[in-house]
Amino acid sequence: MQAQSTSIDFLPIIFQVIVALGFVVTTLVATHFLGPKRKTSDKLETFEAGVKVVGNARQPFSIKYFVVAILFVLFDIEVIFMYPWAVNFRALKMDGMIEMFIFMGTLLLGFIYVIKKKVLDWN
Repeated sequence: MQAQSTSIDFLPIIFQVIVALGFVVTTLVATHFLGPKRKTSDKLETFEAGVKVVGNARQPFSIKYFVVAILFVLFDIEVIFMYPWAVNFRALKMDGMIEMFIFMGTLLLGFIYVIKKKVLDWN
């Protein structure tokens, strides 16, 4: 038998969300009115990652760091999909094993492609 959920069951969650949002709004408003207001030329200047803004923004730069970071996230997320498979390994039987081999083969092909393109070479 399944338990029926009523709207009163969600009241603690709704109350917690209201309290959290109230805290955020109160903190933002209080810091805006109570905080110091010192506007200097340094504070009003454009600031990006600690680098002084000089010259044209359209100059070429190396993106190798970003490519490696994206590849890490990509392969990391793919590996996360193995956890539910490992938890349900016995229930999936041979079909699950074949599907995981296909998944791992696809992952390996992607990794071989990355190696062949020399994306991870920093020279």
